[in-house]
Formats: sequence, C-alpha cells, structure tokens
Amino acid sequence: MTQLETERTTPQGGKVIYTARTRTIGGRENGASRSSDGRLDIKLSVPGAVRIGTNPEQLFAAGWSACFESAIGLAARKRKIALPADVAIDAEVDLHLADSGYFLSTRLNISLPGIDREVARSLVEEADQLCPYSKATRGNIDVAINLV
Repeated sequence: MTQLETERTTPQGGKVIYTARTRTIGGRENGASRSSDGRLDIKLSVPGAVRIGTNPEQLFAAGWSACFESAIGLAARKRKIALPADVAIDAEVDLHLADSGYFLSTRLNISLPGIDREVARSLVEEADQLCPYSKATRGNIDVAINLV
C-alpha cells in the first residue's frame, strides 16, 4: 500500500482501511469474476441456471451475513458477552421484477442460541447500526431482520 492509499479518507471523514478490487467479464449470464489478489475466482450464472457458477444475489447474501455476524461479535465484545460458537445467519436475497424494473429485498434470519432473547435482540439491533452493509441498504431496499 502506498503512502497516498493510507491517507485516503471517505466523504464521511473516515480512513479507507481496505478496498476490494474485482474484475468481472461477461456479466451474470456467462461471466466470471476474479479479485485482484486471486482469492476470489468464480464463474457467474443466472439464478436457477444449469451452468456452474454463483449469482450476484448469493454473493450479496454471503457478504452481508458474514459482515453482520462480525458486527454482532463486536457488539457482544463491547458488552463483554460471550457468544456461542454456533451463531448462524441465514440470509435470503430476493430478486424481483416489476414494471419499474429489477429490485431486491432481503431477510436476515439470525440464530443466537443460548443467549437471553432480550439480550440477543439488543445485540442484533446494535449490529444493524454497526454493519456497513446494513448502513448501505438502509432506506434503499426492504430488509427484514429476524431473531430465530
């Protein structure tokens, strides 16, 4: 990382701590995406296709659920609450088509076994305020966050 990169700031005033870089060729129908570091190298396909590959909705669901689980962990550490090893988030991303075009809606179904329900609810609410994906989607798409 160069000196210039370490000094970049966001419009909100925060420092840029990481930039994900990918290159996609061919779009969702017959495409492929590869990260600049080679750790991600995937084929793309449309939902339900027989072609081997994932789709952007699956990638979004995986990214958001992983980030949200980390945000729950951060909220728990701030309160000195030990989380169970089997915390799980089942993320569902729906791709809709309406007269106005395509749009998304999502559900995060969160399992915090062994955590008191009210404590779990407050951790999830705090995580929703911390998670960058939650911040980015707030007010832009329908989101349901369910404690299961």
